[in-house]
Amino acid sequence: MEGELSAAAARQLHLPDPNFFATGVSVVLHPRSPRVPIIHMNVRYFEAGNGEAWFGGGIDLTPIYVDEAQARRFHLRLKAACAKHDPAYYPRFHQWADDYFYLPHRQETRGVGGIFFDRLTVGADGSVEELFAFVQEVAELFGPFYVELMRENHALPFGEREEAWQTLRRNRYAEFNLAFDRGTRFGLETGGRTESILMSLPPRCGWSYNPAPPAAGSPEADTLAWLRKGIDWTTADHA
Repeated sequence: MEGELSAAAARQLHLPDPNFFATGVSVVLHPRSPRVPIIHMNVRYFEAGNGEAWFGGGIDLTPIYVDEAQARRFHLRLKAACAKHDPAYYPRFHQWADDYFYLPHRQETRGVGGIFFDRLTVGADGSVEELFAFVQEVAELFGPFYVELMRENHALPFGEREEAWQTLRRNRYAEFNLAFDRGTRFGLETGGRTESILMSLPPRCGWSYNPAPPAAGSPEADTLAWLRKGIDWTTADHA
């Protein structure tokens, strides 16, 4: 995509020159089974009209039912991928994901987090080759890891109770994407195709008025207990 940003979009991105070029890959999967987590991966590159260029992206996992071991493995893979490029990346970008993928009105994280980064600027944060190698690392982690999760979880049984919980958790995903996601706002403000911009929304979700909280000790209550900031998933003791 290339063109000229509206004055409002240029101000939002702090750009003195509204001309731009942007490219990237964004993948969101909403599985039929509530036992298989939702996953999101995005990598992108942006060039401003004044010559400034930067990379952004990330990957995060949103289980309907949190499996602690799988969440820990996910974060260990992310930490190892980041460490190949800069040991400071994982703690910095993990915190960024915790803060970004957060629903303040619910006081919940969207899922178990991951990494998120934006405006890694060519020159200030590394060469174009170095930064591109890092975003490639992030993108190439996605496929093999998610295939593992599908193989482990796709045959796990579920029924009406699990599908009802999936419907509720999916509405949290929709709330974030519609109210807080910067990529959604950028796409709409730059005149992108609405159906493409909203492709990340779940195919089916629902809201009920004043729902009762899940029973203490239930799998649903256990999942809610994990949806908070500040968990160090890469250590054995992170409760």
